[in-house]
Amino acid sequence: MSWKELPDLLAVGLLIYAFITVSRPAGSMTTRLWLAGWICVEVHFAAYSFLDVPGAGGVLADIVGTASLVWCAELFCWSLDSRPRDWGSRLLYGATAFVYTLYFALASLPALPPEPIMEVAAGLFALVPLIIVLATPHAERPASRWISVVLNASLAAALLHWQFSKHGADLMFVLPLFVAYFTCTLKFGFSDQRKTGGFVVTSLGLLAWSMVFPLGMVFDVFWPTVQVGAEVWNLPKYLVAVGMILLLLEGQLKRNQHLAQHDALTGLPNRRLFQDRISRAMERARQRNACMAMLAIDLDGFKQVNDTMGHHVGDEVLQQVARLFIARLRRVDTLARTGGDEFSVVLEGPITRHEAASVAGALRQLLETPLTVAGQTMQVGASIGLAVFPDDAQTPDSLCILADGRMYTAKRNGGGAVQSN
Repeated sequence: MSWKELPDLLAVGLLIYAFITVSRPAGSMTTRLWLAGWICVEVHFAAYSFLDVPGAGGVLADIVGTASLVWCAELFCWSLDSRPRDWGSRLLYGATAFVYTLYFALASLPALPPEPIMEVAAGLFALVPLIIVLATPHAERPASRWISVVLNASLAAALLHWQFSKHGADLMFVLPLFVAYFTCTLKFGFSDQRKTGGFVVTSLGLLAWSMVFPLGMVFDVFWPTVQVGAEVWNLPKYLVAVGMILLLLEGQLKRNQHLAQHDALTGLPNRRLFQDRISRAMERARQRNACMAMLAIDLDGFKQVNDTMGHHVGDEVLQQVARLFIARLRRVDTLARTGGDEFSVVLEGPITRHEAASVAGALRQLLETPLTVAGQTMQVGASIGLAVFPDDAQTPDSLCILADGRMYTAKRNGGGAVQSN
């Protein structure tokens, strides 16, 4: 057993621990596949520690160590598929990884199998992905899967041409590993990952990882006297690990920002975000010399629903009301939950008082139809206060206070009405 792999084993082990710690709150399929990929890298280093074992043990270590790198690449590719849970996705990347493993196993044997067997094995790189993708219904077939088909077909053609050439013994390993990671690089580049710092680091790391294999062969063939340390060739792996951890941290930061600015029950903006939206809307209206409006909405009869049917029913009522209001409002408008049963709306300008009152009336009328929750029918209404900038108020606070005051006036007058002055 060789101990020179021990530092990499420890380093990747620590990265896996860090990866688990960072990814645990997310728990998505993507993060689980990334983690499985890094476990494969750990298996790769562990297997390569036994390359010096004589006989079948060393051959097996070579096969396992090399195949683990490919399984890592295929797991990364799988994680980047837009429909990773579909059977077509699972079959494509699992079968492709198996083909790579079979080819490496044949190429690692002390006595290379006859040419026809190796040619069939090379041809599988093109046939297996193509058959699986074509067998997948068109509606369930993301276009990105064709990246795997095209690159693996190119790999098959290259191996059929060069696998028995002067440097064929090296190319049998270098070309598949290069294609596996270059496929991953392209799929990552065309994925829907947010283009952040983590995306840039991971993309560059994957590209460098794919180039390690052909560059290593170039140095061995043309500059055999130039000694490049193993840590240089392994650097891209750690670059990818850092990039992926950055992506997870960026995702958590984005989620935390969303939670800080949105209501957990309805997903609507909360009071903090609403204050920002109304300030921005007023500034835009001021620049255009136009009007914008605000609606303060309080549900009538909601307390009775909570008291008689329970808070779980009340929560469902709030969610249904939120969905009804969102469907009626424009995309540019903002609906927020600013209290227990209170909603607020920013109506972007330009808009007139009459148009704003018409929107408020439409929202009120939506609640005239009884709601059905958990098999029970119930009725809630809405008291709405309307205030217009700049006619009624000049600042966000004064506009909110005026709209709230008019809403409470509507409520004192019996509810179920819109108060606009």
